[in-house]
Amino acid sequence: MAWFKRQEKGIVTLTEDKKEAPDGLWYQCPSCKKIQHVREHKNNCYTCIDCNYHERIDAARYFELLFDDNEFTELDENMISGDPLQFTDTKKYPERIKATIKKTGLKDAVRTGYGKINSLGLVIACMDFGFIGGSMGSVVGEKIARAMDKAIELKVPFLMISKSGGARMMEAGYSLMQMAKTSAKIALMDKAKIPYISLMTDPTTGGVTASYAMLGDFNISEPGALIGFAGPRVIRETIGKDLPEGFQSAEFLLEHGFLDFIVDRKEMKDKLSDLIKLIS
Repeated sequence: MAWFKRQEKGIVTLTEDKKEAPDGLWYQCPSCKKIQHVREHKNNCYTCIDCNYHERIDAARYFELLFDDNEFTELDENMISGDPLQFTDTKKYPERIKATIKKTGLKDAVRTGYGKINSLGLVIACMDFGFIGGSMGSVVGEKIARAMDKAIELKVPFLMISKSGGARMMEAGYSLMQMAKTSAKIALMDKAKIPYISLMTDPTTGGVTASYAMLGDFNISEPGALIGFAGPRVIRETIGKDLPEGFQSAEFLLEHGFLDFIVDRKEMKDKLSDLIKLIS
């Protein structure tokens, strides 16, 4: 029938009034692929309203979620890595640092600050995966160590939020030294009876897992977080055996005694404040 197809050529449909949807209004969950409005996603603490997938978020968003009215005092915010080894791979290390600072607006892979959570004093150190994979370099170790000193000074609990690919290869041995430095500071907090809560988020791996991430008075995690030291392929080749399904997930670690509990991000602030009241 004629009205189902265009028989005349050269007919142009006007599109001047066509309205395009602005970018950034919708979020697609990488797990269940459902689409939701970004406002709904934010109001749900950046977790999927359908499958509860916990999106990776940066330190600024964790501070916003946890600190009362997003009010806090940031510590050592302008500390920047040097180049003690004059390291070069595809580009010089100082050039990589400058480029990452420009891209992310961060000075390094961790932010630290103190404020109140449900009216309780707390010092938080939160890692940012966006800065060279959240790698642990000398600045990361130093800022965490200083934040722990601040917790001792203020006599308030310390919360470490880990999200990292491990040690920073551009700093080699200097990076590995941060494992010992932070572990020593944790011992000082223990001596001063300052509670240390370690929150592991997706992903927490390498030297971070092998040091301060697993040394909390309470080791907790968000649902579905990848937590481990070496990757599955490396482990499989080392031990020569197939690995259990999901063996590096938070749920697997909880089942095998490596975690104390798993906390949904939407309940994180209240659960943390309840825990602080219990142990302080």
